[in-house]
Amino acid sequence: MKIQTIASGSKGNCSIILCGDTNIIIDMGVSYLTLKKSLEENSLSFEQFSGILITHCHKDHINGLASLVKHTNLHAFIPRDMYDSLKEYIPLSRCEFIDDNFNINDVEVELIHTSHDAPSSVGFIINHNDKSLVYVTDTGYINRKYLAKMVNKDLYLIESNHDEVMLMDGPYPRFLKERVISDIGHLSNTTTSKYLKKIIGPRTKNIILAHLSEKNNTEEKALEAIKEQEIDVNITIARQYENGPIIEV
Repeated sequence: MKIQTIASGSKGNCSIILCGDTNIIIDMGVSYLTLKKSLEENSLSFEQFSGILITHCHKDHINGLASLVKHTNLHAFIPRDMYDSLKEYIPLSRCEFIDDNFNINDVEVELIHTSHDAPSSVGFIINHNDKSLVYVTDTGYINRKYLAKMVNKDLYLIESNHDEVMLMDGPYPRFLKERVISDIGHLSNTTTSKYLKKIIGPRTKNIILAHLSEKNNTEEKALEAIKEQEIDVNITIARQYENGPIIEV
Protein backbone atom coordinates (compact mmCIF):
# COMPACT_ATOMS: atom_id res chain seq x y z
CA MET A 1 0.00 0.00 0.00
CA LYS A 2 1.27 3.47 -0.93
CA ILE A 3 -0.02 6.99 -0.32
CA GLN A 4 0.67 10.33 -1.97
CA THR A 5 -0.80 13.73 -1.15
CA ILE A 6 -1.64 15.78 -4.23
CA ALA A 7 -2.64 18.92 -2.31
CA SER A 8 -3.35 19.70 1.34
CA GLY A 9 -4.67 22.92 2.83
CA SER A 10 -7.51 25.41 2.74
CA LYS A 11 -7.16 25.92 -1.04
CA GLY A 12 -7.73 22.25 -1.91
CA ASN A 13 -7.21 18.69 -0.69
CA CYS A 14 -6.62 15.44 -2.54
CA SER A 15 -4.65 12.24 -1.98
CA ILE A 16 -4.27 8.89 -3.68
CA ILE A 17 -3.96 5.44 -2.10
CA LEU A 18 -2.35 2.72 -4.23
CA CYS A 19 -3.12 -0.89 -3.28
CA GLY A 20 -2.05 -3.07 -6.17
CA ASP A 21 -5.06 -3.49 -8.41
CA THR A 22 -7.25 -1.29 -6.18
CA ASN A 23 -6.38 2.39 -6.20
CA ILE A 24 -8.45 5.04 -4.44
CA ILE A 25 -8.72 8.83 -4.55
CA ILE A 26 -9.48 10.61 -1.29
CA ASP A 27 -11.21 13.98 -1.74
CA MET A 28 -11.28 16.05 -4.92
CA GLY A 29 -10.50 19.60 -3.92
CA VAL A 30 -8.21 20.11 -6.92
CA SER A 31 -9.08 20.42 -10.58
CA TYR A 32 -9.47 17.39 -12.83
CA LEU A 33 -6.47 18.53 -14.88
CA THR A 34 -4.30 18.97 -11.78
CA LEU A 35 -4.98 15.42 -10.63
CA LYS A 36 -4.65 14.04 -14.17
CA LYS A 37 -1.21 15.63 -14.48
CA SER A 38 -0.12 14.25 -11.11
CA LEU A 39 -1.28 10.75 -12.02
CA GLU A 40 0.52 10.88 -15.37
CA GLU A 41 3.74 11.84 -13.57
CA ASN A 42 3.41 8.48 -11.78
CA SER A 43 2.47 6.62 -14.99
CA LEU A 44 -1.10 6.26 -13.72
CA SER A 45 -4.50 6.96 -15.26
CA PHE A 46 -8.03 7.32 -13.91
CA GLU A 47 -8.90 3.95 -15.46
CA GLN A 48 -6.64 2.34 -12.84
CA PHE A 49 -8.72 3.69 -9.94
CA SER A 50 -11.63 1.95 -8.25
CA GLY A 51 -13.39 4.95 -6.75
CA ILE A 52 -13.19 8.07 -4.63
CA LEU A 53 -13.72 8.57 -0.90
CA ILE A 54 -15.01 11.94 0.35
CA THR A 55 -14.30 13.19 3.86
CA HIS A 56 -16.93 15.97 3.77
CA CYS A 57 -18.64 18.54 1.58
CA HIS A 58 -16.56 21.69 2.10
CA LYS A 59 -15.35 23.12 -1.20
CA ASP A 60 -11.66 22.64 -0.51
CA HIS A 61 -12.40 18.90 -0.55
CA ILE A 62 -14.89 18.66 -3.46
CA ASN A 63 -14.27 21.59 -5.83
CA GLY A 64 -13.13 19.29 -8.63
CA LEU A 65 -15.67 16.52 -8.03
CA ALA A 66 -18.14 17.53 -10.75
CA SER A 67 -15.36 17.68 -13.32
CA LEU A 68 -14.02 14.29 -12.21
CA VAL A 69 -17.50 12.79 -12.60
CA LYS A 70 -17.82 14.36 -16.04
CA HIS A 71 -14.50 13.03 -17.34
CA THR A 72 -14.38 9.57 -15.72
CA ASN A 73 -16.62 6.66 -14.76
CA LEU A 74 -15.55 6.68 -11.12
CA HIS A 75 -18.08 6.29 -8.31
CA ALA A 76 -17.93 8.02 -4.92
CA PHE A 77 -18.19 5.91 -1.75
CA ILE A 78 -20.01 8.06 0.82
CA PRO A 79 -22.32 7.80 3.85
CA ARG A 80 -25.95 8.16 2.78
CA ASP A 81 -26.43 11.26 4.95
CA MET A 82 -23.62 13.05 3.09
CA TYR A 83 -25.36 12.94 -0.29
CA ASP A 84 -27.65 15.97 0.11
CA SER A 85 -24.58 18.16 0.55
CA LEU A 86 -22.97 16.70 -2.61
CA LYS A 87 -25.91 16.41 -5.01
CA GLU A 88 -24.91 19.55 -6.93
CA TYR A 89 -21.57 17.88 -7.71
CA ILE A 90 -22.43 14.26 -8.38
CA PRO A 91 -25.58 12.41 -9.51
CA LEU A 92 -27.10 9.76 -7.30
CA SER A 93 -26.28 7.09 -9.89
CA ARG A 94 -22.56 7.69 -9.34
CA CYS A 95 -22.67 7.17 -5.57
CA GLU A 96 -22.19 4.01 -3.53
CA PHE A 97 -23.65 4.36 -0.04
CA ILE A 98 -21.46 2.83 2.62
CA ASP A 99 -21.71 1.50 6.16
CA ASP A 100 -19.10 2.05 8.86
CA ASN A 101 -17.20 -0.98 7.55
CA PHE A 102 -17.01 -1.76 3.85
CA ASN A 103 -14.72 -3.02 1.12
CA ILE A 104 -13.54 -1.60 -2.17
CA ASN A 105 -12.44 -4.80 -3.86
CA ASP A 106 -9.70 -6.22 -1.58
CA VAL A 107 -9.26 -3.02 0.44
CA GLU A 108 -11.02 -2.83 3.82
CA VAL A 109 -12.20 0.59 4.97
CA GLU A 110 -13.55 1.60 8.37
CA LEU A 111 -15.09 5.03 8.94
CA ILE A 112 -13.97 7.41 11.66
CA HIS A 113 -16.82 9.82 12.35
CA THR A 114 -15.19 13.22 12.77
CA SER A 115 -16.37 16.38 14.53
CA HIS A 116 -16.64 19.11 11.90
CA ASP A 117 -19.25 21.59 10.74
CA ALA A 118 -20.25 19.52 7.71
CA PRO A 119 -22.86 16.75 7.36
CA SER A 120 -21.55 13.23 8.03
CA SER A 121 -17.89 14.21 7.99
CA VAL A 122 -15.58 11.20 8.21
CA GLY A 123 -12.02 9.95 8.23
CA PHE A 124 -10.81 6.49 7.32
CA ILE A 125 -8.86 3.50 8.55
CA ILE A 126 -7.69 1.70 5.41
CA ASN A 127 -6.38 -1.88 5.50
CA HIS A 128 -4.73 -3.89 2.74
CA ASN A 129 -2.44 -6.92 2.92
CA ASP A 130 -1.73 -6.59 6.66
CA LYS A 131 -0.91 -2.90 6.33
CA SER A 132 -3.03 -0.16 7.80
CA LEU A 133 -3.19 3.63 7.56
CA VAL A 134 -5.31 6.28 9.23
CA TYR A 135 -6.58 9.31 7.29
CA VAL A 136 -8.10 12.10 9.41
CA THR A 137 -8.46 15.77 8.48
CA ASP A 138 -10.92 18.51 9.45
CA THR A 139 -12.07 17.65 12.94
CA GLY A 140 -12.27 19.59 16.18
CA TYR A 141 -11.46 16.54 18.25
CA ILE A 142 -11.32 12.74 17.97
CA ASN A 143 -13.80 10.72 20.00
CA ARG A 144 -12.19 8.21 22.38
CA LYS A 145 -14.08 5.39 20.66
CA TYR A 146 -12.35 6.13 17.38
CA LEU A 147 -9.02 7.00 18.96
CA ALA A 148 -8.93 3.45 20.35
CA LYS A 149 -9.45 2.05 16.85
CA MET A 150 -6.52 4.12 15.55
CA VAL A 151 -3.82 2.61 17.79
CA ASN A 152 -0.57 1.22 16.31
CA LYS A 153 -1.14 1.71 12.58
CA ASP A 154 1.64 1.78 9.99
CA LEU A 155 0.98 5.34 8.83
CA TYR A 156 -1.05 8.31 10.03
CA LEU A 157 -2.17 11.19 7.85
CA ILE A 158 -3.66 13.65 10.30
CA GLU A 159 -4.30 17.36 10.24
CA SER A 160 -2.09 19.72 12.21
CA ASN A 161 -4.00 22.81 11.27
CA HIS A 162 -2.91 25.67 13.46
CA ASP A 163 -0.68 27.03 16.16
CA GLU A 164 -3.03 28.33 18.84
CA VAL A 165 -1.03 31.50 19.57
CA MET A 166 -0.68 32.36 15.88
CA LEU A 167 -4.41 31.81 15.39
CA MET A 168 -5.51 34.00 18.29
CA ASP A 169 -3.00 36.75 17.45
CA GLY A 170 -3.62 36.48 13.73
CA PRO A 171 -5.81 38.27 11.16
CA TYR A 172 -8.95 36.10 11.32
CA PRO A 173 -12.11 37.79 12.64
CA ARG A 174 -13.19 36.65 16.09
CA PHE A 175 -16.04 34.44 14.85
CA LEU A 176 -13.67 32.53 12.57
CA LYS A 177 -11.06 32.08 15.30
CA GLU A 178 -13.77 30.65 17.55
CA ARG A 179 -14.91 28.30 14.80
CA VAL A 180 -11.38 26.98 14.15
CA ILE A 181 -10.65 26.23 17.82
CA SER A 182 -14.11 24.79 18.55
CA ASP A 183 -15.08 21.12 18.77
CA ILE A 184 -16.37 21.34 15.17
CA GLY A 185 -13.31 23.10 13.81
CA HIS A 186 -9.73 21.91 13.34
CA LEU A 187 -6.97 20.20 15.30
CA SER A 188 -4.12 22.35 16.58
CA ASN A 189 -0.48 21.30 16.47
CA THR A 190 -0.53 20.64 20.22
CA THR A 191 -3.69 18.53 20.14
CA THR A 192 -2.52 16.50 17.16
CA SER A 193 0.86 15.76 18.71
CA LYS A 194 -0.78 14.62 21.96
CA TYR A 195 -3.15 12.32 20.06
CA LEU A 196 -0.25 10.85 18.12
CA LYS A 197 1.74 10.23 21.30
CA LYS A 198 -1.17 8.11 22.54
CA ILE A 199 -1.79 6.08 19.39
CA ILE A 200 1.50 5.42 17.60
CA GLY A 201 3.00 2.00 18.22
CA PRO A 202 5.84 -0.33 17.27
CA ARG A 203 4.56 -0.75 13.72
CA THR A 204 4.25 2.99 13.07
CA LYS A 205 6.84 4.15 10.56
CA ASN A 206 5.38 7.33 9.03
CA ILE A 207 3.28 10.35 9.97
CA ILE A 208 2.00 12.88 7.44
CA LEU A 209 0.97 16.21 8.95
CA ALA A 210 -1.77 17.66 6.75
CA HIS A 211 -4.03 20.67 6.24
CA LEU A 212 -1.61 23.22 7.73
CA SER A 213 -3.07 26.73 7.78
CA GLU A 214 -1.20 29.22 5.62
CA LYS A 215 -2.00 32.10 8.00
CA ASN A 216 -2.06 30.40 11.39
CA ASN A 217 0.75 27.84 11.25
CA THR A 218 4.23 27.07 9.99
CA GLU A 219 5.89 23.78 9.19
CA GLU A 220 8.45 24.52 11.88
CA LYS A 221 5.79 24.95 14.58
CA ALA A 222 3.99 21.76 13.53
CA LEU A 223 7.25 19.80 13.73
CA GLU A 224 8.19 21.43 17.04
CA ALA A 225 4.96 20.18 18.62
CA ILE A 226 5.78 16.63 17.48
CA LYS A 227 9.33 16.94 18.83
CA GLU A 228 8.00 18.06 22.23
CA GLN A 229 6.11 14.75 22.50
CA GLU A 230 9.35 12.84 21.73
CA ILE A 231 7.78 11.09 18.75
CA ASP A 232 10.58 9.42 16.79
CA VAL A 233 9.21 8.32 13.42
CA ASN A 234 9.51 9.70 9.91
CA ILE A 235 7.50 12.94 9.60
CA THR A 236 6.33 14.40 6.28
CA ILE A 237 4.52 17.72 5.81
CA ALA A 238 1.75 17.66 3.21
CA ARG A 239 1.83 20.92 1.25
CA GLN A 240 -0.76 22.96 -0.57
CA TYR A 241 0.93 23.53 -3.90
CA GLU A 242 3.08 20.46 -4.50
CA ASN A 243 2.71 16.70 -4.57
CA GLY A 244 4.07 14.86 -1.58
CA PRO A 245 6.42 11.91 -1.95
CA ILE A 246 4.93 8.48 -2.55
CA ILE A 247 5.23 6.74 0.80
CA GLU A 248 5.05 2.98 1.04
CA VAL A 249 3.13 1.74 4.03
